[in-house]
Amino acid sequence: MIEREFIGESRPIKDLRQLITQVARSKVNAVLIYGETGTGKGLVAQELHKRSDRARKPFVDVNCASTSPELFDQELFGKEKGTLAGALLRKNGLINAADGGSLFLDEIRELNHAAQTKLLGLLDRKSFRRMGAVNDVEVDVRFICATNQILFKQVKEGRFRDDLYYRLQVAPVNVPPLRDRGDDCLVLTEYFIRRFNERYNRTVKGWETAVADIFVAHRWPGNVRELENLLERFFVLERNDTILVKHIPPRITREIEQKPIELLSDEEDLPDFQTGTEAYQISLIKRALEKCDGRKGDAATVLGLTRHALRHQMSKLGLR
Repeated sequence: MIEREFIGESRPIKDLRQLITQVARSKVNAVLIYGETGTGKGLVAQELHKRSDRARKPFVDVNCASTSPELFDQELFGKEKGTLAGALLRKNGLINAADGGSLFLDEIRELNHAAQTKLLGLLDRKSFRRMGAVNDVEVDVRFICATNQILFKQVKEGRFRDDLYYRLQVAPVNVPPLRDRGDDCLVLTEYFIRRFNERYNRTVKGWETAVADIFVAHRWPGNVRELENLLERFFVLERNDTILVKHIPPRITREIEQKPIELLSDEEDLPDFQTGTEAYQISLIKRALEKCDGRKGDAATVLGLTRHALRHQMSKLGLR
């Protein structure tokens, strides 16, 4: 079952589903996932595993940012008996645990140079050496790595090995931010309402029209996680069975209520786009498109909207 961020019918999410299937079925043993915080890189990693021929084998995940560099080496590669004081038994690492399956390394940019070097050798030779061991161990693991930053900048700064970077770049997967997914935020809202109705034993039916306009126009810097948290907050704090504008955090409504850039009129005290009448909104959109020679992206910027929010408004207002 595809969950959360994979719910939606926007072109970016359809392209992502297709790319995940293609990469999952390939023989590549290293995949790099790019995406902003909250876009669902962990879910992409799980889908890459579930759609591959490794699905019946283990999926092991580790956050590279949550383990100290001193402990990460033994956690990943393991150690031999007697390597450290008190080490009476050999300890297998996470790589052994993932043998035959997939190892998900989240926040790969946090790996230190020593770990990067070992990972590169493992990718090339498909074998590794436990801490304190003299013999190599062969493994069959697909490494799925993720980062919320573009690694190339760290490569140029000398903080990430360039040879490892290019090794991981064989099959990059980019997870689109929610702001680029059009009306998917409304589809996701319906999904979360159903889920939270069940969790909290509620009967929330939906939202007023203005809420949909706000959700489509919002840029969602926290992506799907921000939307999910916002809706759960409503379920926890409010008793209404309909989501109203007054339930939306002021930081979001203030953002949406910002007036368009003063390129469309010299008149003062114009109503802003969201609170103006439909006739006013139609007039403002037409003037913006005329000012921008029909370029919707530029017109959206002039209006203080995202491109998808402008398309949503044009469809709602019956404009082609």
